[in-house]
Amino acid sequence: MVWRPTEGQVLLDASFLLEAPAGKNGFLRAENGHIVRPDGSRFRIWGVNFSFVASLPAKEEAPAVAAHLARFGVNCVRVHHHDWRVPRGLIDSKFPDSQHFDADRLDRLDFFISELKKRGIYTDLNLNVARAFQAGDGVKDADKLGFGKTVTLYDNRIIELEQDFARQYLTHRNPYTGNEYRNEPAIAIVEIVNENSIIESWVRGRLLGKGPDPKQTDLTWSDIPASYEKNLTAMYQKWLGAPTPRLRPDEFKAADPARFRKEAAFYMELEDRFYQRMQTYLKKDLGVQSLVVGTSIHNGGLSPYPLLNSLAKLDVVDAHTYWQHPRYGVDAATGRRTFEIENTPMVDRPWRSTINTLGRVAVAGKPFIITEVNHPYPNEYAAEMMPIAAAYGNFQDWDGIFWYSFEHNDASNWNSHFPSHFDIRQDPVKMTQLAATAILFQRGDIAPARQTIVRTYSRNQVADSLKLPSGEGPLFTPGMSASTAMRHAIRVGSLDGPPTAVPPSESGPLVSDTGELKWLVEDNRDGLVAISSARSAGLVGHIAPGAQAGPLQASIENPFAAILLVSLDGKPLTESSRLLLTTGARTANTGMKWNDAHTTLVETGTGPMMIEPVRGRITLRGFPKLSVQPLDGAGRALGSKSTISGGNIPLGKTVTPWYLIEVAR
Repeated sequence: MVWRPTEGQVLLDASFLLEAPAGKNGFLRAENGHIVRPDGSRFRIWGVNFSFVASLPAKEEAPAVAAHLARFGVNCVRVHHHDWRVPRGLIDSKFPDSQHFDADRLDRLDFFISELKKRGIYTDLNLNVARAFQAGDGVKDADKLGFGKTVTLYDNRIIELEQDFARQYLTHRNPYTGNEYRNEPAIAIVEIVNENSIIESWVRGRLLGKGPDPKQTDLTWSDIPASYEKNLTAMYQKWLGAPTPRLRPDEFKAADPARFRKEAAFYMELEDRFYQRMQTYLKKDLGVQSLVVGTSIHNGGLSPYPLLNSLAKLDVVDAHTYWQHPRYGVDAATGRRTFEIENTPMVDRPWRSTINTLGRVAVAGKPFIITEVNHPYPNEYAAEMMPIAAAYGNFQDWDGIFWYSFEHNDASNWNSHFPSHFDIRQDPVKMTQLAATAILFQRGDIAPARQTIVRTYSRNQVADSLKLPSGEGPLFTPGMSASTAMRHAIRVGSLDGPPTAVPPSESGPLVSDTGELKWLVEDNRDGLVAISSARSAGLVGHIAPGAQAGPLQASIENPFAAILLVSLDGKPLTESSRLLLTTGARTANTGMKWNDAHTTLVETGTGPMMIEPVRGRITLRGFPKLSVQPLDGAGRALGSKSTISGGNIPLGKTVTPWYLIEVAR
């Protein structure tokens, strides 16, 4: 992808979606269950994550980076994983603690945020993601804490350090905007911690006090050290008023239900106390005016409702999920890190889809966003990701989606091949879809569901759901059909009310109650999502010859693809004069090689990234005369423009995933 066009006219520019500068009329806020602008109009976030040094570009690079994002319709950047020590983050590594910001790195971030703001792009600031506490911070067993997950939620000294970090960060005045971050309307969201839960650690066996395995090099998800386990047990016994030992996961099944629920209630209360303490500190003590998120619901294989109990009390509810996240290991012979993925299409398994895993925690009356989602590379079906998420995100009436991640590296090192499983910047298909789906999602091209199914849970149900097998996921609501989210909106109404009244299952095709979305699948194969609204149409998955959605009909050679057509002038497709067509299939590094099962790579390959062209024919019915211009990665003309009669557009002659279409009216 060409991210810095230096010559030639850019024909496709989605920055018309953005209102510059970001926050020009004041802060975004929560109202009637959604994120709104100061005038009360809806604001839908179409964002990306910038991780590690990507958030700290050199000043000579920052304007071009911000302009690139604007051209692709991005309206918010989540500044993530930047609380590392220099050179990976903001923390000054010259000190024996983690309490000092590096002046140069902070200046880079300030300038980048100011450049984003100029173009109408908001920022989501993360306060605690990967901070490595040091002995100089006055914390116990600093060398065994890794990112300090779990203990950051209950250890008083560490919470004091988190508050001090927030104070330094959010009272810092950005010299390029003139505002302290607590008073900066271009800061849409402040997140307290990332993917962090005491309840999850309890269920996953990370509260045993064994500390990290000596062989572990990545301490992200390690057990807590013995000193912190001792402290936690003392807190529990004081809360309980009895010297009862805490339950281990292998004791859950045989434990007395009342005892299990009591201990679950302790962890829920502990989490709630932390988030309320931090929210009060941010809002009242510091005067932060941005929306506040606690953490994300992030473990799809575990019931989300105990954690949601505390998170739903903050401004916005957040979730993370990935379709077939890589499973990592180490090659015993070489010591090299390995990975494995299932590598199957999501359209064949709607019941296990990211739509269900995410939507299960949307709460009635609360804005709902997703700050991390992706089909990680090298999944061969990743082209399905953005069109489905954007379409069903509109249907479920979600407030924002952030793709993880746009980039991990500094802009001066933005090469053309994939350095990780998660970056999307280098992928020609994902980037062209990013612009097209930005238009669809931010405009709200797909109508919200006509009916919302609201679920309520008793306190006992919430606690007991932690013992449900993974097969009850992603909804962890026995008896409730996982296809409900394909037909209607779903929301959680209460976590302290009557037990869930399970609606009767509906039979037949998975058609949205608006009629604009159809998820067709039979026997977990040949899945296809058809999108048909006034301003957008698409076919995603196994596209049979002659498949159609709205005015779009396709006869292609590829066994799997994603085709999306959106109006560029805001008019219905049948009245529009300018259309954008994206056609995506597989992408791969040059020289990349799969193993025989296509579950891991034996050769990673190098740049540039290659695409499998979508070949065949697209027919736009009712369009007698069209002008079709293939585009390059920057949205400039690629090759010659073709004049098409009868609406029949041949694909594949020019190798590109997108086309600008002008309609003779």
